[in-house]
Amino acid sequence: MKLIGSYTSPFVRKISVLLLEKGLAFEFVNDPPYEAQTRVGEHNPLAKVPVLLDEHGEAFYDSRVIADYLELLPAGPRFVPDDRALALRVRRGEALADGVTEAASLLYRESLRAAGKQDEAWMLRQRDKLQQGLDALEALAQEKALLNGEQLTLADIAAGCALGYLNFRRILPNWCVGRPALVKLAERLFARESFARTSPP
Repeated sequence: MKLIGSYTSPFVRKISVLLLEKGLAFEFVNDPPYEAQTRVGEHNPLAKVPVLLDEHGEAFYDSRVIADYLELLPAGPRFVPDDRALALRVRRGEALADGVTEAASLLYRESLRAAGKQDEAWMLRQRDKLQQGLDALEALAQEKALLNGEQLTLADIAAGCALGYLNFRRILPNWCVGRPALVKLAERLFARESFARTSPP
């Protein structure tokens, strides 16, 4: 298998962590989609990463779709429960963490624009999404069931990548204040080999 993406993408990191945790062999192809010479569009018409090419060359894209594909493979462990109701709730946690990541990514992109061209009202909305999303993740982490429980889930991995991205891009530096369960979750996840090996440069 080949994983196409960028070392700095939190969504690519999510898939990298899954592959490592499952012990699946893969080749990583560093191809940042924002660079002029990118070839990502040859595999994903939306020219977004991550893209996973299976052994037959079939392309899967969008991190949630790729995660579904990896869960179908016989390699273990599983990160989504077999019980459909529980699986839906784990996937909801994943979607929440991915939404935090997306808001953080949009904020970072906007911050790269000249100060006079930044849309402050739009950035404020993204910061509100971040705060609300993190508060919801904290509540889930405190329950220690589908997130921050004994068994690692896809929601955990997505949340860990979201928090790692906040740290990496220095977005909302005080995110940890008042969120002790998320801090403990981050500490536990970042100590795992899969997260240590995928830390952005």
